[in-house]
Amino acid sequence: MTTAEIGKLTTTNIQEKANLIWAIANHLVGLFKPHEYGKVILPMTVLKRFDDALSKTKQEVLELNKKLDEQKTIDAIKDGLLCKTSGYDFYNVSPFTFSTLLADPDNIAANFDTYLKGFSDNVKDIISNFQFDHVLETMHKGNVLYVVIQEFNSKKADMHPDKITSMDMGYIFEELVRKFSESYDEQAGAHFTARDIIYLMAELLIAEERDYIKENGVVKTAYDMAMGTSQMLGCLDEKMQEINSDSKLSLFGQEFNPETYAIAKADMLIKGGNAQNMKFGDTLSDDKFSNYEFDYIISNPPFGIDWKVEEKQVKQEHSKLGFEGRFGPGLPAISDGQLLFLLNGVKKLKEGSGRMAIIQNGSSLFTGDAGSGPSEIRRYLIESDLLEAIIQLPTDLFYNTGISTYIWIISKNKNKDRLGKVQLIDASNCYVKRRRNIGKKRVDLDDNSINLIAKSYLEFKDAKYEENDLVVESKIFDNNFFGYTKVTVESPITDENDKPILKKGKPQADSKKRDTEIIPLKDDIDQFFKENVLPYNKDAWMDRKKDKVGYEIPFTRLFYKFVPPKASSDIFKEIKQLEEEEAVLMKELFGDE
Repeated sequence: MTTAEIGKLTTTNIQEKANLIWAIANHLVGLFKPHEYGKVILPMTVLKRFDDALSKTKQEVLELNKKLDEQKTIDAIKDGLLCKTSGYDFYNVSPFTFSTLLADPDNIAANFDTYLKGFSDNVKDIISNFQFDHVLETMHKGNVLYVVIQEFNSKKADMHPDKITSMDMGYIFEELVRKFSESYDEQAGAHFTARDIIYLMAELLIAEERDYIKENGVVKTAYDMAMGTSQMLGCLDEKMQEINSDSKLSLFGQEFNPETYAIAKADMLIKGGNAQNMKFGDTLSDDKFSNYEFDYIISNPPFGIDWKVEEKQVKQEHSKLGFEGRFGPGLPAISDGQLLFLLNGVKKLKEGSGRMAIIQNGSSLFTGDAGSGPSEIRRYLIESDLLEAIIQLPTDLFYNTGISTYIWIISKNKNKDRLGKVQLIDASNCYVKRRRNIGKKRVDLDDNSINLIAKSYLEFKDAKYEENDLVVESKIFDNNFFGYTKVTVESPITDENDKPILKKGKPQADSKKRDTEIIPLKDDIDQFFKENVLPYNKDAWMDRKKDKVGYEIPFTRLFYKFVPPKASSDIFKEIKQLEEEEAVLMKELFGDE
C-alpha cells in the first residue's frame, strides 16, 4: 500500500472510526472538561479492543482457569497456558465481557471493577498507567458509566481484529490521541508525528540497503526513545514488511507520558509483539535500555522543552561517566533538551551498523558559542564522522507546530563515498497542500515528495531536483567546513600618542580592546590574521592559548537565494493603483459627498 493510499484510507475509514468513537464523549459533557475527555475515551477504547480480541476464546479461557485453580497450578505456568488459550499475550478471567456488563445496570460499577481485575498483569499495568481509578469513580457518581459502556457496545465501536487490523487500530489510537492533545492545547514541542513524516524517516533509514533487504530480508532491532503511542516503530516495521515479508524487526521503546505509554503497550500486545520491550519512564533520567545497542533508531523527541526535572541525574552521569555514559560530549542549555535525546541515541547505535533518523528543530544547528555544550555536541558528531545528512522539512507539516524542523541522519556505517562529508538537503519546498488542515498541519509529504527527497539523498551530489511543483536541493560539504576556531586578538595599552606602552620590553594587553576572530578550520590561521587583522591593527597579536574550536551548521544561509527588491517605479505603480481602488471604494460608501 502506497503512502497516498494509506493517506486516503486515513481520511476516510480510520478518521471516520476515530470520530465516531470520540463522539461518545458527548455523554461526558458537564461531568468532565473537554480536555479530560481523552482520559475516558482512550482507556475505554483500549479495553474494548482487548475485549473484542478475546471474545472468541473467552469461554475456553474461563474453563481452563477454573481447572488450573482447582489443580493449584503455579502462577507462571498458569499465565502461559491462559495466554496460549486466549491466542494473545494477555487474557481476562472475569465472568464479564463488555456485552454482559449491560445485563446488570444496578451493579455496573462493582461488576466493571471485577472485569478489570480479571485481566492479566500486563493489561493491569496498562490500566494503571491510564490512572483510571479516579476517572471511573467520577463516571459512576455521574451516572455515565453504564451509558458509556453501552456506547462502546454499539456497532460503531466494534474493534475486533477481524474487522480492524492492528495497523489500522494503531492509526485510530493516533487519531484519538491527537484529538485529546488538541483539546488539551498542548505546547508546540509536545507534538505528534504524522505518518507521512515517519514514512520519509523510515525510507531514509533503509534506503541504501533496500535492495539487500528485498533479496535477503533482515533480522534487526529498532528503538524509539520518545515513542508516544509507538507509531514510528510500527511504521518502520511496516516498511520492512513491505520490502520483504520475511523480515523481522524487534521493537523497543520508552515513553514518559503514562497514557501514550499505555496505548503503545496495548498496541504491541494486540500485534503479538513483545510488550515487555515497551518501557515506562523518563529516558533522560531513568534510562530503561542502558547498555543496549540497536540497528535502527527512529524518534521525534520533544524540543523547546527544558530538562530541569532531569538536571541532577543528567549532570551526574555527564561528570561521573563522561564518554562511557550518554552525555560525554557536552550538555545543552537547560531550556532545551533535544540534543540530550540525540546523544542518548548515538550511544545506543550498534557499532559498525547502527543508523538513526531523529527530528530536531533549528536550534540544534547553530545555538551555542565555541566551547559551549551544543557546539561540542556538534563537534563530536562531525569529527567522529557520525553525521551523515540533515534534511530540512517543509513548515506546517506537524499537527501542533508550524516551525522549521529537520531530520538528522546519524550513521555508524557510512558508505565510503560519504566518509568525511555531510549532506544537507533542502526539502522545504517539497510538499503538497492539504485540502483540509488538521490543526497546524497544512501540507503533506505524498509519495512523489518522499521519492524525490530519497532520490536526492541516495544520489549524494550537489544538485537541484525538480518534479512538477516539487523542489529539492542537495549540497555536499567536507566535515571541516562546519568548524571554526575562535581566536582571541589582543591589542596593546597605548600612550597619548597611540604608541604601545612596553613593560620589560613587551607590550601589555588592553582588556578593553580585546576582540575575537572566527576563522574557518579550512583556513590557515596565521595567514588569515596576516591578511584580515594586521592591515587594520598593526600592533595586534593572537593569544593562541585562548583558542576555542566551535561547530555550527548555517543551514539557512547555505541555501539562501537572493531576491532583488522591487524597482521603485513598480512600487510607485502599486501605490497609485491602491489609491485609485481606495477612491472607488470611498465613492461607493459615501457617494459624491
